[in-house]
Amino acid sequence: MELRDVLLLLRVHLFFSIKILYTINVIVMDKNIKVIFMGTPDFAVPALEMLIEQTNVVLVVTQPDKAVGRKKLIEPSPVKKVAVSHQIPVFQPNKVRNDFTQISKMQPDLIVTCAYGQILPQELLDIPRHGAINIHASLLPKYRGSAPIQWALLNGDSKTGITLMYMNAGMDTGDIIDTVEYEIKPSDNYGTLHDILSQLGAALLEKNLKALVADTASRFKQNETQATLAPKIEHQDELIDLHEPGMKIINQIRALSPYPLAYLKVGEYEFKVLEAEFVKKTKTEVGKIELTKISFGVEVSDGIIYLKKVKPIGKKIMDIKSYLNGIKG
Repeated sequence: MELRDVLLLLRVHLFFSIKILYTINVIVMDKNIKVIFMGTPDFAVPALEMLIEQTNVVLVVTQPDKAVGRKKLIEPSPVKKVAVSHQIPVFQPNKVRNDFTQISKMQPDLIVTCAYGQILPQELLDIPRHGAINIHASLLPKYRGSAPIQWALLNGDSKTGITLMYMNAGMDTGDIIDTVEYEIKPSDNYGTLHDILSQLGAALLEKNLKALVADTASRFKQNETQATLAPKIEHQDELIDLHEPGMKIINQIRALSPYPLAYLKVGEYEFKVLEAEFVKKTKTEVGKIELTKISFGVEVSDGIIYLKKVKPIGKKIMDIKSYLNGIKG
């Protein structure tokens, strides 16, 4: 073998050795990143699972266990269940702004929050050396607050998305790191959009993770003139007003399905609505019911709402044909 061939082989060997060492170092660096994750509902689970795989999650902070369902059984949050299954310590303060010593003791490199449910004080946000990051389910500064997915649907938006942001003491007012958009389909409701954005949030965090720990992530201010709010959905938001335009009612049904569900009372009928279809009509009599063997229509201000799937009070969810068969029987 000639000398040049030997040198070529040595270069090739060296190249692959460096590449392997680089890859190992990246993995070791990621696994040495001490992350505290703060989240509560199932929306936050994909992000937590990604961080467990990519980093060293040293603590999970979540809301206290609470009573759920008709039997009021005490249940841990979905995030806590994941943490326990991976033997990760869990911290559940009633008010984290008054009790975050355990977080400080961990000396995290990064804090990641996703639908945690409490506003964090600046003193807590200043603890991690690479900052505190939040995954928010809207394209900020639009829909700051606790119900961005529902309000995007309520307002009939054509798109929404995820914002990855640095946190400050305000409510979703921190500097933006990155965003990803999603085109809302007519078939989307709160349930489908929730699941899609949950996965997009985890993917966006993973995309930016190395830049975050290297302190090279993008950072730009929000435009305060474009800011809107997305407050918590209240009971009055669930009530269907038949005097409203049909598409507004459809958007309300989509925004509240499959939970907590839009509520309709018309004539002798009373139920929650999961799915409906709107047909425009020029002349209407608001509240007039149109019944056939297979359809249930209600006239609204500008047309007819045809119910497709309902939940009668105290009964299970059913399609409208099954419901009509039941009331005729």
